[in-house]
Amino acid sequence: MKATKAVAVAGGICILSNACIPGRQNSESRKMNVLFLLADDLRWNSLGCAGTDFLVTPNIDALARDGIRFSNACVTTSISMVSRASLLTGQYMSRHGIREFGVQLSEEAFSRSYPAVLRGAGWWTGYVGKYGVGGIRKNSFDFSREYEGKHWIKGGEGDSVHVTEKNKRDALEFLRQRPKDKPFMLTVGFFATHAQDNHPDQYLFQPGSEKLYSDLQIPVPSTAGEEFTSLLPPFLNNEKNEGRIRWHWRFDTPEKYQRYMKAYYRMLTELDSAVGEIIKELKAEGVYENTLIVFMGDNGYFHSEHGLADKWYPYEESIRVPLIVHDPRIPAGKRNALNEEFVLNTDIAPYIVSSAGLLVPDVMQGRDFSSLYLSRKKSAWRQDFYYEHPYVTSEERIPSSEALVTHSAKYIIWPHYNYEEYFDLLKDRRETNNEIGNARYSSAVESSKSRFEELREKAK
Repeated sequence: MKATKAVAVAGGICILSNACIPGRQNSESRKMNVLFLLADDLRWNSLGCAGTDFLVTPNIDALARDGIRFSNACVTTSISMVSRASLLTGQYMSRHGIREFGVQLSEEAFSRSYPAVLRGAGWWTGYVGKYGVGGIRKNSFDFSREYEGKHWIKGGEGDSVHVTEKNKRDALEFLRQRPKDKPFMLTVGFFATHAQDNHPDQYLFQPGSEKLYSDLQIPVPSTAGEEFTSLLPPFLNNEKNEGRIRWHWRFDTPEKYQRYMKAYYRMLTELDSAVGEIIKELKAEGVYENTLIVFMGDNGYFHSEHGLADKWYPYEESIRVPLIVHDPRIPAGKRNALNEEFVLNTDIAPYIVSSAGLLVPDVMQGRDFSSLYLSRKKSAWRQDFYYEHPYVTSEERIPSSEALVTHSAKYIIWPHYNYEEYFDLLKDRRETNNEIGNARYSSAVESSKSRFEELREKAK
């Protein structure tokens, strides 16, 4: 890794490496504000605008109509602690090193995260809600409120408040009390739609939401049956595996499935309402059209597909997340667009830094994806990516995994078990037919292994 040096940028000092990628300079006289809205355990299609029509998400849907939705956004590791470190730093787990709960980013790593880069250049920075990477160090942000783990927590007046309501209150407090002579960068780390794992009700929504979805029959995924669970690798299809354990918590009867999915979606609609109030405040303050807004999920989520619950594994439901961008630089006539390229969680940090008109530290491994919608010419973009996940607690509970993901196929290796999978995504999007051992795919598998090794090395 190259030595670092201090570089003057946009009215401040920012710690950058010797080899930096020039950022796009903001064409406006004012520096662009940044609002990053990060949902927890929300997969790509859990929004009305993503095709699940019965979901009540009008504010996020409106944000998509006024911006761009990325239908193939993915994470490079599908667990909060690692993904959130990748979002902050623009780095793979292999480089930032966060593999366990409660571990902080090193001070050096944080100094080149997107909040630190913007703060060093004069942005007023805030973080409210779930941080997920150890704890927030004192003075890392100008404004911070950190909490997670429970759906009902103590409010500012000592009252009990729902975590999503507190997310909203703290975000509004930041916006209303910030210095008006500085650009701002606020990250709202929602805890919704994460379950409260130690509570029998799992998803504790607010009382006023109970009427939502009450008359609906939530569709059961086509791959939720036992015949599909039996196709899993044997170390996943057993009662020591956490994905199966949590499936029993939530989904092992039709009644449970309806109860917990409705509760989950009620928390989603509450999150959407909070997003609407925050955006309403931006408009009231007259800064909406000078604010880059990013809405994303930190990892995907199984809704009983393959007989699994939660995330972790490199299947589509787990790795694909929603990503919506409202960028003031997009002309009105080019908004309400859909982009199908692979955009990764590692791309968020360099995208934010570059969009702010600053230099991107070379330790960031992602790419500024604004060229996908701002460039007049179609730019070359990634056609595949490397996925990695550590074991959690033990290889029996949550095993380690790696994968090569392309638009047409997926190669998976479970290194502890030396177990391989290969899926032809053009013919088998539900990932039910493992083609390892099928002679017709032998050449494709070998090619995938070669590319997998190449990208794994680059992730370090």
